[in-house]
This record gives sequence, C-alpha cells and structure tokens, in this order.
Amino acid sequence: MSNLKQLIDDNFLEYANYVVKDRAIPDIKDGLKPVQRRVLYSMFRMDDGRFNKVANIVGHTMQFHPHGDASIGDALVGLAQKDYFIDMQGNFGNVITGDGAAASRYIEARLTPLGKEVLFNNDITEFKDSYDRRNVEPVVLPAKIPVVLLLGVEGIAVGMATKILPHNFTEVLQAQIDYLEGREFRLYPDFIHGGIIDVSEYNDGNGKVRVRAVIEAPTDKKLIIKEIPFGTTTESLIASIEKQSKTGKLKIASIHDYTTSSVEIEVNLARGYSADEAVASLYAFSDCEQSISVSLLVIKDNVPVIKSVTEIVHETTDNLVSYLKRELEIKLETLNEKFHAKTLAQIFIEERIYKQIEELTNYKTILNTVKDAFDPFKGQLLRGVTFDDVEKLLLLPIKKISKFDLNKNKKEIKDIETEIKQVKKDLGRITGFTIDYIKDLMEKYGPAYPRRSKIENLETIHAKDAAIENIRLYYDRTNGYLGTDPGLKSDEYVMVSEFSHVLLMFKNGMHKVVRVSGKEFIGKGLQFFDVASHLNGTVFTVIYRDKKTGYCYLKRFSEIKYILDKEYRYYPAECRLEYFTRRADLHIVCDFEPSKKMRNFKVEFDFREFKVKGLSAGGVRLSNRNIIKIRAEKIDDNGESEDGTAEGSAPVLQDTLPLEVPNEKNITQQTGQKGKKQTLEPDLFGSTNEDE
Repeated sequence: MSNLKQLIDDNFLEYANYVVKDRAIPDIKDGLKPVQRRVLYSMFRMDDGRFNKVANIVGHTMQFHPHGDASIGDALVGLAQKDYFIDMQGNFGNVITGDGAAASRYIEARLTPLGKEVLFNNDITEFKDSYDRRNVEPVVLPAKIPVVLLLGVEGIAVGMATKILPHNFTEVLQAQIDYLEGREFRLYPDFIHGGIIDVSEYNDGNGKVRVRAVIEAPTDKKLIIKEIPFGTTTESLIASIEKQSKTGKLKIASIHDYTTSSVEIEVNLARGYSADEAVASLYAFSDCEQSISVSLLVIKDNVPVIKSVTEIVHETTDNLVSYLKRELEIKLETLNEKFHAKTLAQIFIEERIYKQIEELTNYKTILNTVKDAFDPFKGQLLRGVTFDDVEKLLLLPIKKISKFDLNKNKKEIKDIETEIKQVKKDLGRITGFTIDYIKDLMEKYGPAYPRRSKIENLETIHAKDAAIENIRLYYDRTNGYLGTDPGLKSDEYVMVSEFSHVLLMFKNGMHKVVRVSGKEFIGKGLQFFDVASHLNGTVFTVIYRDKKTGYCYLKRFSEIKYILDKEYRYYPAECRLEYFTRRADLHIVCDFEPSKKMRNFKVEFDFREFKVKGLSAGGVRLSNRNIIKIRAEKIDDNGESEDGTAEGSAPVLQDTLPLEVPNEKNITQQTGQKGKKQTLEPDLFGSTNEDE
C-alpha cells in the first residue's frame, strides 16, 4: 500500500510539474507558452516571405509538440488574433464577435516583420532536444520586447493560475526606456476591444480592473453600444442583455447587432424607460461592465513566481541589454574574422607570397612556408596566422588571384575597420545603444498599435440602486403572509425590486425592515409597509393611548435607522395605536367625553405645530381629558380644511384606525365653525410628556 501511495505521489508531482512548466504558464523571458513558442519557431524555420497554409504549419510544428494538431491550430489562431507576430490571410475569426476561424486548410499565415526582428536569433538561442529526440527546439526565444505584457495570457495549472492582461505596445516600450534612464513609470492594460477601464485597483498587475462598454444615447429611446468590455463578445453581450430583460431587470423593446469592422449594437428601450436608467441598468446587470481579477504568475528559472508589471519590465529589459550585447559581441567577432581574412588575402597577393610555393611539392612544407611568410606582417594582423587560414588562402583560384583588385580590397578593409570601431563604441555605451534600439522599434511599429481603451475613474453602480421596481410584494391580510409569490394575490401590494428592503410597521408598535422574499409569515397586525429607500425624509405621525391612564399622545418622527430583521418600537409598550399617517397636509379634530362643566367638546390642531423628533422620543400629551373620537381633515392651499378620513401614503393601507375605546359614546355635538382653525386653550393640552 505504501508503494502504491508513493507511486501515485510521484506521478502526480510529475504531472503537476509538467502542466505548470510545459503547458499552462508562460516563461518570463519570452512570454510564451511552449505550444506558442513551437508554432513561432516552426514558422521561422519555414519562412520564405510568402504565406503558408496553416495546416502545413501545424504539421511542421508537430515535430516538436507532443500533443495533437487541434491545440497547435488553436494556439496559432490565438496568436494571430493578437496582431503582433503573425500576419493572417483568410478567415481567422473575430475576437469581437466571437466568430471562430475557418479550417486550417483554408487559411494562411506568415511571420510579421516585427516578429522576425524581435523574436529570433539562432546565434544567441539555447536549444534542447524535442520530445522524440529527432529535432531540437528553443528553450526560450530571445525576445527583445516584453511579450508577456503585450499579448496577455490566461492559464490554469495544478493548484495555480495566471491571468495577465495585454498592454499597449508603445507604452510598454516607453516604460523600458524610462527604466533604462532611471525614471519611474506606470503601465495599465489596453484591450483590442477598446472600452473604458478603471485601473484604481490594478495594483501593478496583481489586483483587478473594471471594464465598461462605451454606450451612446442618440435619443432617449435608443442606445448604441460602440465598444465592448475585454473578455466578452458581441454575441455573449447581447445574450446577457436578453437574459436580464426576460427577468425584468432591463426594459428592452428590441436589440439589433449591426457589427461589421467595428461594434454597433442598437438597444431600443421600452416605453417609460429613460436612457439614463437603461445605461445604469446595463452596467449593473449585464456584461456591459466586467470586473477582472489579475494574477501575474510566470515561470522564472523553472519555478512559478508571482511578479509585478514593473518587475517584468525590469527583467525583460535587462534581458534585452544582454541579448543586444551578445549580438554586438558576435558581430564584432565576425567583423574581426572578416578583417583578418581580407588582410591575409591582401598581403598574400600584394607581397606575392604565393610565388614562394610554386616549386614546393610537400603539402606540409607548403603550409609552413606560407605561415612563416606572414611573420614580417604580424603588426597588420589582429591575431596570429593559423594553418586553417593558410588552407583558405591556398584554395584561392589562380583566376581570382590574377584579377584581384587590391584597391577595392583595401577599401573593404577600411570599411570593416570603421564598422569595428562603431561596434566597439556601441558595446561601450550598451545602455544608450539599447535605448536607441527601442526607439527605432517604436518609430517603425508604434503607429500600428494606438491605445484603444480609455482610462477613467468609474463610479460604482450597485445592482440594488439600478434595479427596476417591477415586482409586486403582496400582503395577505387574511392569513398574515407577505411575499412576491403570485399565490398571495391581494389588493394590498407595493412595487419592489429583488434588492429592496421593506419597512413593516405593525399596530402593536413594533417595526422592522426585511428583505423581499417569496412568501413569509409576518402576522395579521400589519399597519403599513413600503420600500425603505422611498421613505427617506418622510415624517410619520402617530397618536397612541396609554392603556393605564387613558391619555392620548401625538408623536412625529422620521429617519428610521435599522438593522435588517431586527425589531424596534415606534411607540411605547402598554399603549394602543389610535391614529397613523405619513401625510403632512392634515389637522385633526378630537372629541372629548361630554361633561356638564365643559363648553367645548372638541379641539382641533395642525400636525405641523408639533416638532419632529427621534424615533425613541416620547409623544406630546394632547389633553388631560378623555378623547373618544379622532377625525382628520385635509388642509387645502388656502388654509381651509375639508372633512374626510385621511388615507395613508402606502399604496394600499389606510392611515387611520378605528377608535377602539370601550363603551364609546356617539358624540355628535360640535362647536366652532367648520374649516376655521381654533386657538387651543392651555387647559385642553394639559402637560407634555417627552419621556425618552
């Protein structure tokens, strides 16, 4: 059993190591996954300036790739769509619309000039055996630009994943120059999709970005989507809009896709739905806004490591300096050898050294004679003469010797000397030479890669704020249930969204705020309910009676603060609710229990004469006398009052409650002129009670 466990452990570790290093995660040096590297290297070997069938390239790549042709073809198409290193001919699909590429036998590809210039140099490339040991392939390509930042990459391995966003070509190369010149820099993503991006949380490549579509509103009833977020296609975007429209979160009459070379999605809005509301809802509920988390995981020295964008620029630029230095050193060696060969030929012919061997027959003697003949000219040579040098001279045909142009050869030697001096100068200023090289790349290729994405600080649109209140929340008074379940059909309902918080106020003085649910039992004593966000600034007025003393109190309050599902009191316990409203255009008439000594049997007053207090404050006592009836009258704009019972602001529940005083007497006697507001006498109010 232990042997089996050890076998499984070893095999799994080997598999995990293979997936991480050889399939999913790019190398920091060339920014490529192995299959991408093999595709590009195969195209380099096949390159003759003309297009090759993709099927032919795939077949050639299979010499190096241990997997099937499908993965190779997909990798090639993906690289081609990035528009940096592969020139396309035929239908390679479209990353904007989501259309796939044609079959590999119908499409053609070749390396771009940029790809050939910055990715390949066999003289400085390290090779290894292919999987079947029949060929050799590059360990990494000597990439002279930060490929991993330009292409972007996504990969999932065993226990780890990478998500690197693409960046702008010119900005990345400018960052390399800034690094070499000792300046600070900041790089942010740039997408072929365009769109608007918020990079406030990008965190140098290991945070997240928010990406939005560009939406225009030519009219109040029509929206045009001109650019889409990275990671979406026009097809997926339209599908997300249609899905949310079916759920009622968006009010869309129709949607049409007119995308050709650029994105154009027309969204026609439903009646009564404004463009501003629609744009907010599109960002909140559809794929018009995306939040993309990033993780810059790469392979460095055969180990997966997390790097920042700044560190990637530093390391790839250091690699560039070393590559350019090595190329200059190789070029210098080549020039020195060329100078040496031409100098030897010049001396060999000009000094007629070949005449010294005309009578010799022994080959070894000939080699030694020619070699010794150069001893007087050592000062003109860069190095000593070898037998290999002599053999090359002896291979010169007599015809070439007789037509040898000494003046032309001297000029070529002088040109080589000038070139050697320049190479040595470049080696002495390798940093400046590197900067000039990068600037040359920017000048040649930069105009083809303008920034497409616009960087802005985006205001967060919460789904609950953009939600449409198009769901009916019913209250079944008979059974005491509250919910959106159609089975609860009732005349008492309010319109809510799925994110709404609903304020419930009960006759027993309790209130709480709850989420919208399908069906929930809350009891039969509900007095008022409405969406809590609709009640900001609303002033509630209640009259309640102390059951012990019989006194009535009036209380006005607003700004109900709450914790979801927690119960609070809006009037004291051991009291009974007599009147409830949230209307301000009322005054009330209170009828007293008749007494022989009383002249007036009623008193009336305006709600607005009472201060609005906190929820925990006590009410103001209306009178020391026994109030047996309370009526509300509306005050019109002229200060006149109208008879009537006030109705609540909630869509279905009335504000007033029937007075439930035991042994209530039907008092019909009224004093005072109707509609005329009476002055309240002090003895009618009694004292106030403002217990907290």
